[in-house]
This record gives sequence, C-alpha cells and structure tokens, in this order.
Amino acid sequence: MSSKVTFKIILTSHPKQPFQVISVPSEAPFTAVIKYAAQHFKVDDASSAMLTDDGVGINPKQEAGAVFLKYGTNLRMIPRDKVGGTR
Repeated sequence: MSSKVTFKIILTSHPKQPFQVISVPSEAPFTAVIKYAAQHFKVDDASSAMLTDDGVGINPKQEAGAVFLKYGTNLRMIPRDKVGGTR
C-alpha cells in the first residue's frame, strides 16, 4: 500500500488567495502536483513556480514525499509572469 501526502496549495497571485488541498501518493513526481494545481487554478503549469510560505523556491524534479518532508504541507503557487521585473 502506498502512503499519501497532502498539500494545501495557495494561488498567491490572486487577490483572494484561493487554495486547493491535494492528496497524492508519496512516490508521485512533484511535477504532477504542480500540473494538477495549475489546471485547477487555470494557470500555465510550465510557467508557474511553487514556493514555501517563507518564499523559498521548490525544485520540481523530486518526489512529492520528499517535498512534503522538506517543506511541509503549506505551499504557494505563483505564475512566473508575476515574479520580479516590471512591465
């Protein structure tokens, strides 16, 4: 039996900061978590970043269980077009 991990992902770029709670197998690639959350929030997963509550970026090339153990359950998603720079 596979263990599951649960993440509460907040869309930081939205004024109301909506969130999604996602439970996935701990062996699932974290890129799949990002893709699923991006689809829920209707943002592009290829141009979105996942951060901790402290603003630390998370490398997506690891398993969901490793991310959970390192960073915990509360994460923030931000589309990269909202990060840095001015227009």
